[in-house]
Amino acid sequence: LGIAVVIGGFFFWKSQMAEKETQAQTEMYKAQFYFDADSLNKALSGDGNNYGFLDIIEEYSGTKAANLSNFYVGTIYMQQGKFDEAITYLNDFSSSDILVQARAYALIGDAYVETGDIAKGIDFYTKAAGYEPNEYFTPMYLMKLAQAQEANSDFDGAVASYSKIVTNFPKAQELNDAKKSLARAEGLK
Repeated sequence: LGIAVVIGGFFFWKSQMAEKETQAQTEMYKAQFYFDADSLNKALSGDGNNYGFLDIIEEYSGTKAANLSNFYVGTIYMQQGKFDEAITYLNDFSSSDILVQARAYALIGDAYVETGDIAKGIDFYTKAAGYEPNEYFTPMYLMKLAQAQEANSDFDGAVASYSKIVTNFPKAQELNDAKKSLARAEGLK
């Protein structure tokens, strides 16, 4: 009887979560519209009739929509210069999507660099560059990493990061800048 109650409870919980997820996705539509339209305050807090991302996080915690809302809120706070808040929300986000998760790591790195904590910025740029490397975004994250390493007087690290771009990503838009910066960083070692 106990096993039947546990199994029944699990299926009830699962159906409730599916319904909650559907409601959250529906509510999130207008917030995404405001985000795309650059109405960031409405995207965050809603418009009085529709939820904003902060409401979705609070009302629908545990859903994929609430998780994605953390990414949006962190991105908005970055644009508004609220770096500590951005770090909090971006750290609450996780995704198996190779592009979005790496972007979240890079944004956290940006926020730490903006607050003056270059060492933590380097940690997150390293995560971004190492998370499912690809030819489109990894070179950009490696550039950010190398620049932060230079700012932190880690010229050996910067040389290694610039070299990865030159060696591993010969078609990257960042290639010429990486070559120039590599020569400069080698001279500073």
